[in-house]
Amino acid sequence: MSEIYASLAKLLRRKKSFTVSDAEELGVSRQQLSLYCRQGRIERLARGLYSPPGLEINPHLDMELLAKKQSNFVVCLLSALRVHNFTTQLPHSLWIAIPHGARLPKLDFATLSCIRLTRKPYEYGIEIHDLHGVKVKVYSAAKTVADCFKFRNKVGMDVALEALREGHRLKLFTVSELMDAAAICRVTKIITPYVESLFP
Repeated sequence: MSEIYASLAKLLRRKKSFTVSDAEELGVSRQQLSLYCRQGRIERLARGLYSPPGLEINPHLDMELLAKKQSNFVVCLLSALRVHNFTTQLPHSLWIAIPHGARLPKLDFATLSCIRLTRKPYEYGIEIHDLHGVKVKVYSAAKTVADCFKFRNKVGMDVALEALREGHRLKLFTVSELMDAAAICRVTKIITPYVESLFP
């Protein structure tokens, strides 16, 4: 039992969240994790995800943990807006893009919302962001706005328009970058009137 407590202490010293798999690698079972939760030694954040008590939650944790498991996705739409600081609201699910024909990744402790893209739109506008030491692929601000117009039936036209206005206000892209992304996403006709009103 002392070895198990030592393993738990090792997890807690990391000062970050950990998964059931992380615990099991150190010899701590699911049953022991449940016991430690009841004792207040750890907190259960979500299914299969734990942390030391009172740990400030990293808002990009789901992206980081998925990136550790799989690389064949790009953070998009509402989740990409969050990464680019368009909004302070946390989406109810992690939005990702995957190539057509790719298998949908699984994440035990978060809900995934997925769009499937053909090769050119999937590969266009990818940036690599370092989130707490984990490399995560995220679409550029311009591509994210274009995607919001493309998938306005999923995120809402109000979100697309707000993303356009905020991106313009924060100077996160040029007109040229935005219109290039719009062409790739085939939303040039839809987005042009709104762009012309913002960029006279």
